[in-house]
Amino acid sequence: MKRILLACGTGICTSTIAAKKLEKALNEKGWAGKYTLDQCKVTEVVGKSPNFDVCVATTQVPGEPKCPVIMGAPALLTGIGMDPVIQKVIDVLEQ
Repeated sequence: MKRILLACGTGICTSTIAAKKLEKALNEKGWAGKYTLDQCKVTEVVGKSPNFDVCVATTQVPGEPKCPVIMGAPALLTGIGMDPVIQKVIDVLEQ
């Protein structure tokens, strides 16, 4: 089971929007049941990152996380340019 961390400024608003869009896109690409999504504040990413395969952030992540970080804004918020972001997530998950 792959673990995906979604991070935004407060861990609530934009990460929830991004999570829903990411979940829909991954499920459509055959990833349903193969991953879990968790959300956090961007300031929590470094501490949580060792337990995740990838982090998708809607804002700049401070420090040096232990998992790859993919910038998801504005693609996951607006839907514009979302395909390359989804593909980056899939590429990391397939490693």
